[in-house]
Amino acid sequence: MRTSELLINTEPTPGEVQYLEDRLYEFNSGATGITDGEWLAIFVDDGNGRIVAGICGNTWGGCLEIRQFWVEEARRKQGLGTTLLEAAEREARRRGCRQILLMTFTFQAPAFYARHGFDCIAAVDDHPRGHKNLLLRKHLGPSSEPAVNPDRVTRVRLAPTRSL
Repeated sequence: MRTSELLINTEPTPGEVQYLEDRLYEFNSGATGITDGEWLAIFVDDGNGRIVAGICGNTWGGCLEIRQFWVEEARRKQGLGTTLLEAAEREARRRGCRQILLMTFTFQAPAFYARHGFDCIAAVDDHPRGHKNLLLRKHLGPSSEPAVNPDRVTRVRLAPTRSL
């Protein structure tokens, strides 16, 4: 039997990472019988095609997992993060999710999430050094709000910001 070679790669391609995602999904759905997994991505662009904010993750088994959530620094504290989070929450409800999970660091936006109903359910000390990695959860109730269109990636266009 041939010995497998370990390859350390500091710059994997998106395709390589997606290959691992697909294998994990195959295993997880086979083990649980839950096969309703879907990606969710909502982006905001500046009207010229440049992404200035976005939220990405996936829904599976009654849960939305937010993996990336970012707003360009110049556009923070203007309600854009709230708009994105609320759109993702509406879509999660439409997909039958009962909770949202995400991880954030203590130096990122835990207070923002707390204002939006998230609770800290676990914390990892010293990740990264001198900080904590927090696992947050929000339980969802029923909602009659309209959902994001599930047949396409949603893009919100903004007027360009002016420099001061």
